[in-house]
Amino acid sequence: MSQHFETNSIRIAKSKSNQKEHSAPIYLTSSFTFDSAEEARATFADEIEGNIYSRYANPNSTDLIEKICAAEGTEDGIATASGMAAMFASIASLLQQGDHVLAARSLFGSTHQLLTRVFPKWGITSTYGDISDFENWDKLVQSNTKMLFIETPSNPGLEIIDLEWAGKFAAAHNLILVVDNCFASPYLQQPAKWGAHIVTHSATKYIDGQGRVLGGLILGKKELIKDVQFFTRHTGPAISPFNAWILSKSMETLGVRMDRHCSNALTVAEHFEGNSEIISVKYPFLKSHPQHHLAVKQMSQGGGIVTLDLKGGVQRAQRFIDNLQMVSVTANLGDSRSIVTHPASTTHSKLSEEERNRVGITDGLIRLSVGLEHYDDIIQDVDQALTKSK
Repeated sequence: MSQHFETNSIRIAKSKSNQKEHSAPIYLTSSFTFDSAEEARATFADEIEGNIYSRYANPNSTDLIEKICAAEGTEDGIATASGMAAMFASIASLLQQGDHVLAARSLFGSTHQLLTRVFPKWGITSTYGDISDFENWDKLVQSNTKMLFIETPSNPGLEIIDLEWAGKFAAAHNLILVVDNCFASPYLQQPAKWGAHIVTHSATKYIDGQGRVLGGLILGKKELIKDVQFFTRHTGPAISPFNAWILSKSMETLGVRMDRHCSNALTVAEHFEGNSEIISVKYPFLKSHPQHHLAVKQMSQGGGIVTLDLKGGVQRAQRFIDNLQMVSVTANLGDSRSIVTHPASTTHSKLSEEERNRVGITDGLIRLSVGLEHYDDIIQDVDQALTKSK
């Protein structure tokens, strides 16, 4: 295995079949055969390695996991049908009734729903901590706290959490540290280096990179992933072989794509910083970002997301979106095409106004996922939409 991200993402692959293919084939099969009853027994007993059923594992999902683990520096992993399946399984498989989760308040809307509405049904509770008040997080740890769950950068507010601090905090309190690394991708940030036990991804975003398929990833310590594997094997959130094949092939271009996303995003952020129609521009590698020092400490580049807080609130934001001519209006991100989303009315609309304000989701906030187009064209479209929406 090479020490270089780009080489591993391209060259790690399952063994060739007798057809000697250069590109991995798609294994569209629900099950796998055995040469004997004894081989079947031994495989089910985990005495020998082998594929059994695509709900458990498939050569395409195995190929994807090997590449992602090499990129993240983790020991093992599981691929799921969607990012939220990964979020759910990463918590549900490792906790039980009566356990407690301490989480950073800045979370994706659906993850918030899991913690506040789904898991309480099974007796798993949670408490939020504010990233501006880390010195008091010790007081939030309860006798039954088992997990620390964070996103960095956060969706959509681009808040940065110190991964070194998180790793030490989790170790001091004997907590499982789970980090949602979706916004950064393994190319820009590897939370396991800072002490994360579990790293999750919505592979739908930057791992795919072209808005084609759904997928999720749970990566981490082998002993923890063994519990996740048991859970997913019997609850069934399996990724399809086709989607796993797409995502594995997409890993081959993740590095070059992220380089372009990041350079475009920084150019766009710098262009609009100080614009009279915008209250604030937020991007991790802008020096004006409140946690810029942390971003440059733990990320190699700033990512592909920029937020613009427009003057005029919801009405201005909606007019702005309606006047865009090239940039797509959709709830996805990490696509080759630039995308805008209005979080307050879409992805985070189930949060109360108070909850949104506490994590910086104002009525005028626009999340811009900067794509791979020429940056001049992205800037021109945003500029003209700002002008027309006055």
